[in-house]
Amino acid sequence: MALHTRLKPGKEAEYESVHAVIPPDLDEALRGAGVRSWRIWRDGLDLFHVVEVEDYAKMRAVLRDHPANIPWQARMSELLDVEDDYSGGDSGVGLVWELP
Repeated sequence: MALHTRLKPGKEAEYESVHAVIPPDLDEALRGAGVRSWRIWRDGLDLFHVVEVEDYAKMRAVLRDHPANIPWQARMSELLDVEDDYSGGDSGVGLVWELP
């Protein structure tokens, strides 16, 4: 799953600092929800995520009210331009082309 998010201006260094160490309970929650890998790249304020997960919608449902994810999302809402409300409408970035 490919995702795109955007930082609030001036939050670049803080975002990277927060991600330097992921809380152990969040790591466990992500893995328990089926995440095999989650990588994030930053270009200015734009963040590009690649999430390796079997069922993205199921992962989101598991994490929505997870006690490890709630404070993490509250912290991310301070840094991101658009808060993730876990409403279920997130389908990621559409694939345009792939090298066969």
